[in-house]
Amino acid sequence: MQPWKKVFLGLLLGILVGALLGDKAAFLKPFGDLFIRLIKMVIAPLIFCSIVSGIAHLDNAKQLGRLGIKSVLTYCACTSFAIFLGFLAAWIFRPGDGLVLVEGPPPDMKAFHLGEYLMNIIPDNAVAAFAQGNMLQVVFFATFTGICLLLMGAKAKPITSAIKEIMTVVFFMVNMIVKLAPLAAFAFMAWCVGTQGTAALFSLSKIVCASVFAFSLQYMVFGLMIFFFGKLKPWPFYRKSIAYQLLAFSTSSSKAALPMTMSTAQEKLGISKLSSSFVLPLGATMNMDGLAIYLGLCAITFAQAAGRVLTLHEYGILLVTATIGSIGGAGIPSGTLLMLPMVLASLQLPLEGVALIVGIDRFMDMIRTTISITGDAAVALVVDSSEKTHNAEVYYEA
Repeated sequence: MQPWKKVFLGLLLGILVGALLGDKAAFLKPFGDLFIRLIKMVIAPLIFCSIVSGIAHLDNAKQLGRLGIKSVLTYCACTSFAIFLGFLAAWIFRPGDGLVLVEGPPPDMKAFHLGEYLMNIIPDNAVAAFAQGNMLQVVFFATFTGICLLLMGAKAKPITSAIKEIMTVVFFMVNMIVKLAPLAAFAFMAWCVGTQGTAALFSLSKIVCASVFAFSLQYMVFGLMIFFFGKLKPWPFYRKSIAYQLLAFSTSSSKAALPMTMSTAQEKLGISKLSSSFVLPLGATMNMDGLAIYLGLCAITFAQAAGRVLTLHEYGILLVTATIGSIGGAGIPSGTLLMLPMVLASLQLPLEGVALIVGIDRFMDMIRTTISITGDAAVALVVDSSEKTHNAEVYYEA
């Protein structure tokens, strides 16, 4: 049985068991947590070795600069468009009309400071970055290491060869861990459905419907990107992406899905090792299209609930803060609850709205993560195609 079918079966069984057991299904969650811990154990070495090895084997530093600029610009464009889709969904469905905000302070509200966030990209202790699982710092350190090895030339060959061998071991470990993905999917779905049920989805159905509408549009946008900018038919991308999408959906973790996404990118989508090793980890730390959509949609929803009509200038502020919030929330479970207060505060919108969406956040997080990791893969494919390093034969292979 194909891996994605096993994960899908795990999802279905999880929903069934969760519905039957109810709150008692909570005992299954540790089995899913075990999978996440195993992934976290290898994700930092995987990202580090992949990026360093990919950069060190470039022809020159100019190629790296071109690849990096393309990736960052494409990710920023995707994020901005995703926020606009969130606006569009809120305008069409108007989920804020008649919405009664919950009184009291929102949960887990923390301040977000852009300067502090940018400074934190550079680790003051590289070992601590690995130990704490700060992926953005790991990406920075790996990129810096790879550039140094590239500039060293032939002198660095023994080091790059050693890192390549280590990466082989890490990928073998990843393949072993990914075999537990169906069990993790089963455990998380049973826990989610059993403990939270679906009542919250119905009580806030307008927000859920608007979100799903925007997510669906973004999903189609990825296909248009592949067709117009990658010069490829999008159907093979959608068909071959099911495995990592199901894993992202069930775990709500882009980190958990990253190894399978990288493997799928190289082996099934024909994306070069360099692009999959550099662009995908970069996307996992800065490109959260699903979160960007949700931040924009929720902000407009709470503005509608408060009777506020936003000006064009305020929409501009919202676009900037939601972009920053989506980047800042990358890789953070339930990042909405952390970043949405910052977005709302930028326009003096009611913060009480954050408490209202807590009940549906887990379900929405599952879809947000799926959209985000799919966006990472789509951008990697488009960038790789533009670099003329994409293997179209593998991509179209049945």
